Amino acid sequence: MLRALFLTALLGPGGALAQDGATPPAPSDRIAEGTGAVLRGLDRVAGTSGDISIARGGEVRLGHLIIMLSECRYPVENPAGEAYAWIDIFDTRADEIIFSGWMIASSPALNALDHSRYDLWVINCTTS
Repeated sequence: MLRALFLTALLGPGGALAQDGATPPAPSDRIAEGTGAVLRGLDRVAGTSGDISIARGGEVRLGHLIIMLSECRYPVENPAGEAYAWIDIFDTRADEIIFSGWMIASSPALNALDHSRYDLWVINCTTS
């Protein structure tokens, strides 16, 4: 029974791989790179939050953290709806990188900054 469900899910209800003849667009046709990103930072101790604009290749400070943005990507069809940002965060007190990876606007908990004082997540990419 499980095998039949698996094959139906894989092959579709007709039992053959779907081939509509259309070639999917190349990733560069569907995804664009932004000129920067808008992040939201929260200082849990002070109880303050604010938006942080950062240019691609730039860096900004949030308390004793240095936030560096390598790139920000977004779907061409919905530039305001989603953002994927590669972020490196350096903690000047610990003298080490405490985060390095993709943050996703629609799923901030998927790959989140784990810091006792600060929280940070991506809002969107800037396009100009």
